[in-house]
Amino acid sequence: MKTPEFIERASRRLKLEAAHRANDRRFVNLSSRVAEAAPERTAAPVIFFDVSTRLSGTSLNAAFAALSAWSLELKGVRVIHFVCQKGLAPCVFGTKRNAMHHHPPCKACMRQSEALFGQSEVVSFGFDAEALPQGLLEPLGLDQLSRFTYADLPLGKLALPSMRWILRRHHLIDDELTRSLFKKYIRSAYSLALQFETLVLETQPQTVVVFNGMQYPEAIARWVARKHGIRVISHEVGLRPFSAYFTEGDATAYDLDIPADFQLDKAQNERLDDYLSKRFKGDFHMAGVKFWPEMSELSPEFQQKAAKFQQMVPIFTNVIFDTSQPHANVVFEDMFTWLDSLLTAARAHPETLFVIRAHPDEARVGKASEESVEEWAKARGVRKITNLHFIPPKEYVNSYDLIRMAKFVLIYNSTIGLEASILGASVLSAGKARFTASEVAWLPETKAAYQAKLDSLLDADTVEVPAHFKHNARRFLYWQLYRSSLSFEDFLKPDGVWAGYVTLKDFPWQALLPENSVTLQTIHDGILHGGDFMLKEDPQ
Repeated sequence: MKTPEFIERASRRLKLEAAHRANDRRFVNLSSRVAEAAPERTAAPVIFFDVSTRLSGTSLNAAFAALSAWSLELKGVRVIHFVCQKGLAPCVFGTKRNAMHHHPPCKACMRQSEALFGQSEVVSFGFDAEALPQGLLEPLGLDQLSRFTYADLPLGKLALPSMRWILRRHHLIDDELTRSLFKKYIRSAYSLALQFETLVLETQPQTVVVFNGMQYPEAIARWVARKHGIRVISHEVGLRPFSAYFTEGDATAYDLDIPADFQLDKAQNERLDDYLSKRFKGDFHMAGVKFWPEMSELSPEFQQKAAKFQQMVPIFTNVIFDTSQPHANVVFEDMFTWLDSLLTAARAHPETLFVIRAHPDEARVGKASEESVEEWAKARGVRKITNLHFIPPKEYVNSYDLIRMAKFVLIYNSTIGLEASILGASVLSAGKARFTASEVAWLPETKAAYQAKLDSLLDADTVEVPAHFKHNARRFLYWQLYRSSLSFEDFLKPDGVWAGYVTLKDFPWQALLPENSVTLQTIHDGILHGGDFMLKEDPQ
């Protein structure tokens, strides 16, 4: 007799399968209508490549690419989708960290590709196990694999962020499992590079559009395209729900070039204040995920502890394997190196309570860090240091209350630094963040300069906050929310299956014409005419 648990799991699988198939039908129906309505396609093509967005469902980024591509097709632009047909051994999403011998779920992924691209022009790629000479990688250790270059392609460097992301750690373990996976990624990357270069040479595209640009398949495609002088656009989720960020730069760095004359008027300030009032209560989502299931006040015990010190300085950390980290590491080698330096500062300043706040996403189910700040704190004996207080990722303390109590705030590259500046705090950043170029916080250029600035802030009787920090922070956040975040809310809704995955709303295919959507007009202008992917006016 089958157990109730087995029956429940089987029922859940059937419901998920039914939901996926219903969602697929919606995409198939729309793509068919687009194919029927699209005029003859001319001129140099635009290549879309986003294999790292999904497997069997449609993620936000997969939907952003599909809708943008259909919109281009409706205006007569030739679009080519570079689509995986068992071409990666394995892909990043198809890697099982605890069972690396498992093959990726290619059948489900190819079915999803058929739903998304079946009516469009597709060039598929497979896996050529012989592309890279046999025996070339076998004797290499982890450090050698990280620096491995072949035929002028920095394969190791381009695959390294994916290794860190899927293994959920920055410092990789030099063991057989890690080396084996690294070699598979490198082999897959080179096989893909050869096939993508053939496509580029044969079609001479005007633009290549990739997801993220940091996961190894898209990183390879971007490198090959740029080698041949082709403009590359990358995209990621924006800050608002169902919104995307497109850029000719690095989508994961999220650099914004805000016009010098842009100033918030009364209505814009009120709109930003309304957004912030919700965010300061933990009421916000990113990529369909809510990081704060609750937000608790600081306990009386903590406040009594803090009262025993002359001053309090919160330290906000990041998720170490996040694809933003390679951009952040400009002063320190990595976030843990920075944290180690703060232990020295804490011992030298016993009058100061340092509060280390681990990022809540560090413990997200299904994406928990294998190299965490919590483990670092345990290994360093942080709880034994009198003037250090550690807040673990699952302790949903109100970080904004910590900022309001702080003498100043320390961050690596977390968005909380931007919010701290808006709250009127002084912020010292140890890593390059998306907002540091906008003069929102201090970012010293060297370790020595960082240490000197930290010491001066700790020793000062009071810290004078530069007036332009708060002003620039508000300008930056508003621009990020309402000019750089391109909303697809007219087209998408949650799929009802997985957080962050979507299906289509009901709308006529004509809604995808750029003249009917300011988002798609902005994307057309950016892809075809060199625009900056910024909205010219605030969205309604």
